[in-house]
Amino acid sequence: MQCEMCGNETELFRAVIEGTELRVCKNCAGFGKVLQKIRVPAKEKKKKQEELSEEEPEVIQVIVPDYAKKVKQARESLGLKQEELAKKLNEKESIIHKVETGHYKPNLMLAQKLEHFLKIKLVEEYTAEKTEKKESTSSEGLTIGDLIKLK
Repeated sequence: MQCEMCGNETELFRAVIEGTELRVCKNCAGFGKVLQKIRVPAKEKKKKQEELSEEEPEVIQVIVPDYAKKVKQARESLGLKQEELAKKLNEKESIIHKVETGHYKPNLMLAQKLEHFLKIKLVEEYTAEKTEKKESTSSEGLTIGDLIKLK
C-alpha cells in the first residue's frame, strides 16, 4: 500500500497528523501520533502477486497495409461492381470506393465484413509484449508530501 504523505510503497500505520487521520509509512508517522499498524490481509497480498504473474499478453488487431489492392482484386475476381459490393455489405458505395483507392482505412468491423464476403485476409493479429513497469511514485498521482513541495 502507498503512504498518503510521501507515496512510498511500504507497510503503513494509521496516524493522526495535524488533526487528520492518515495511512502513512514509518518515516512519516513521526510527524504525528501513531494509532496502530495497518495489516494487509494475506488474501490481498496473494491476489496482488497473482495479478502480476498471470497477466495475459494483449492481442492487437491491425489492418494490413495493402488492404486497398486486396479488396479491389477480390471484388473484380468475383465480377462485382463497387455498387453491387456495397449493397451486399450494406455499406455506401463511396466507402467502398475510398477503401479501394486507399483514401479510407476501414475500421475492424468493416474489414471483417470485407474479409468474410470476399474471402481475403485484411486483419492481422499481433501479441503485444508487456514491459516491466519500473516503480515510480510520480505516475501514481499527487500525495500530501508532493503538495507541500509545490508550495
